[in-house]
Amino acid sequence: VCVSWNDAQEYAKWISQQSGKSYRLLTEAEREYAARAGSQAAFWWGDSINTSQANYDGNYSYNGSPKGEYRQATVAANSFRPNPFGLYNVHGNVWEWVEDCFHDNYSGAPTDGSAWTTICSGNTRVLRGGSWNFDPAYARSAYRGRNSPDFRLNDYGFRLARTVF
Repeated sequence: VCVSWNDAQEYAKWISQQSGKSYRLLTEAEREYAARAGSQAAFWWGDSINTSQANYDGNYSYNGSPKGEYRQATVAANSFRPNPFGLYNVHGNVWEWVEDCFHDNYSGAPTDGSAWTTICSGNTRVLRGGSWNFDPAYARSAYRGRNSPDFRLNDYGFRLARTVF
């Protein structure tokens, strides 16, 4: 946490050099696919949420869900059940930087799952997943955040992918 998009890029480069394997930020399409884990619902488990499922500001509810705990900080990665793909904390906890530039819509976006890195709107990059400091609507699989690539915040993090071929 507390890392910018630029920091995440530098870390991916460093860990790739250290390990001899190729690491990178996920694309926006990969991140959403991974978070959904086969679901078309707002969250991988369905269309409602509670604070026993994810870390978000429990002072707010979503789609009739109850209010709950507001932890006011990040939690350990395995604090909640993993999704069907075995991934933890894909909803809430920390916003995750992805490779893509932010665009207002998907018109002209790549259709093969690759990152859309041309013509960044306001030089901003995409964040996905919501965080402990936001209400649950921001943790939905489809929600997209954005910020400047050099901006750091205590609820910004990242997830890496390893290219295996």
